[in-house]
Amino acid sequence: MDTPKNITVTPHNGHRGLLRISGRAYACALGPAGVTDDKREGDGATPAGQFPLRAVWYRGDHIERPATGLPLREIQKHDGWCDAPQDPNYNSPVTLPYSASAERMWRDDDVYDLVVIIGHNDAPVVPGRGSAIFLHIANSDFGPTEGCVAVRRDDLIATICELTPGSMIEIQTD
Repeated sequence: MDTPKNITVTPHNGHRGLLRISGRAYACALGPAGVTDDKREGDGATPAGQFPLRAVWYRGDHIERPATGLPLREIQKHDGWCDAPQDPNYNSPVTLPYSASAERMWRDDDVYDLVVIIGHNDAPVVPGRGSAIFLHIANSDFGPTEGCVAVRRDDLIATICELTPGSMIEIQTD
């Protein structure tokens, strides 16, 4: 069996960075507060560390079923991700509408048309240590994320086809 391919993210220049995989480098957007070793809910920072890549979610009405070795799930209109630290489903997928704060996965823009679920703060979940940390499509102006890592759509498609169970992402500090 082949060794899983891993991603490395190196920050530079505020909310910008480079994502590297298999000898290729892609520009990426990070949180407006850069990268931190002490991630907190709502701090605008991308968490530093090495994390497993759990699954790929995609909008089937916007993108063809992508090729990837990770578990694959089509996003539905009722999909959300709980970001309320005191809720028992914090940092987990939920069905919308939901009684606590939750991010909509079915968005009006295209940034969640393709999403890699990063295993940050999920084993175990610690309330307030950050939720909904994804690798997703960058917005059109390559502006900052809320704490995720974002790349161009074509770069994300090229990246996920190399990912398999056991693939990791390492987000480095400055």
